[in-house]
Amino acid sequence: MSWARGQVIVRREVLNDGRLWMASTVRVVEDTPDQLVTYLPSGTPFAFLDGTFPSDTGHHPWEEQGRWGGHGTLMVQRPGDDYAVWHFWSNPERSFACWYINLQEAFRRTAIGYDTQDLELDLVVRDDGSWQMKDRELLDRRIAQGRFTAAQSRQVIALGERLGAELDAGRRWWDHRWATWAPDPSWWPTTVPDGWVEVPTHAPCAAARREACS
Repeated sequence: MSWARGQVIVRREVLNDGRLWMASTVRVVEDTPDQLVTYLPSGTPFAFLDGTFPSDTGHHPWEEQGRWGGHGTLMVQRPGDDYAVWHFWSNPERSFACWYINLQEAFRRTAIGYDTQDLELDLVVRDDGSWQMKDRELLDRRIAQGRFTAAQSRQVIALGERLGAELDAGRRWWDHRWATWAPDPSWWPTTVPDGWVEVPTHAPCAAARREACS
């Protein structure tokens, strides 16, 4: 299964216990055996589920935000990778700001799009090669809240350190042409379609928690 350029699909976030807790639509930019590139337009509304979830507020951290802002973000990810490279732009002239390596479970295709779980840790990479790790201090809190296991947290930190070592060595696999990419002007924000909660995911064992499936 592959998606066509411009197709609207649903990106859902799934917790360790299998519960969905948020979703949004994204536009397909490129879908090949080597990578999936999607775009989250500015103004895209999020959809959330009722319930109490393992977070500081008991809700998804984006719930107060309600919708995506800025210039939108481009997400580049490879099958099997527990991270995606998000691209950000700033200023009225939409100048490139940074790459944001978002640690997240490898995407799993569904009938309406794909599922993942955000793994909290991120690496912010500047165009000059400098980078910094973000939110490592939050992982212990997420363990206490029951969102991640201790083993899962160790795996996430190890992955962040490996990616940092790759950056220090000057290795970036993603194509820098995406930094100057611009969306089709007709790609307006769209809402999540009805029934998105009922669609099953097709990968019950994600890479960041394989020890629980062995």
